[in-house]
Amino acid sequence: MSLMEIIEVPDPILRQQSQPVEDVNDELRGLIKNMLDTMYDAPGIGLAAVQVAVPRRLLVIDLQEPESEEEDAEAVRDPHVFINPEIVYRSDARKSYNEGCLSIPDQYAEVERPDIVRATWIDENGQRREGEFGGLMSVCLQHEVDHLNGVLFIDHLSRLKRDMIVKKVVKARRDKEKAAIL
Repeated sequence: MSLMEIIEVPDPILRQQSQPVEDVNDELRGLIKNMLDTMYDAPGIGLAAVQVAVPRRLLVIDLQEPESEEEDAEAVRDPHVFINPEIVYRSDARKSYNEGCLSIPDQYAEVERPDIVRATWIDENGQRREGEFGGLMSVCLQHEVDHLNGVLFIDHLSRLKRDMIVKKVVKARRDKEKAAIL
C-alpha cells in the first residue's frame, strides 16, 4: 500500500485545469492503485488525481462500504476508474446532496446538481466506455470531474459560506500544527 498526500484548500494546485492522460500504461495503473489506497485510507468515496498533486484527468470512485467493522473491506470494494472523463449529458431534474471533500476535511454543505448524467471515459485497460449514472454515483462523478476543472464543491455555495468553510479548514490545520509542536 502506497499512500499519497491529499492536497487541501487553499492550495492553488486544486484550482489547476487537469491535463488529459496520454497513455494508459503500467505507470498509470500504479498511480490508480495508489489513489485507491489513499482514498480507502482517508476514508472517502472519490478522489481526483489533482487532489494528490497530479493534475491529470483521472479519478477513482468506490461507493461501497463494509456494513460492519468485522466485514472484509476488500471483499465489498467496487472501484470505478475514469480516465479522461467527459460528462456529455446532464438532466434538467436536479437533486440536492450534502457533499464533503477530502481536500476540505470535516466540512459539508448542501449542493444542488443534475440528478442524472451520462459520461464517456477510458477505463484502466484502455477501453472506451460510456454510461449513465443517477443518485450518489452521479453526484460523486460530477464532484470529481469538477476537481479536474479546478472547481471545488464550495464553489457552488454563496461566497459567504465558501469563505467561512475555507477559514474553518485553515484554522483547524493551524490548531493541529500547534498541538503537534506542543
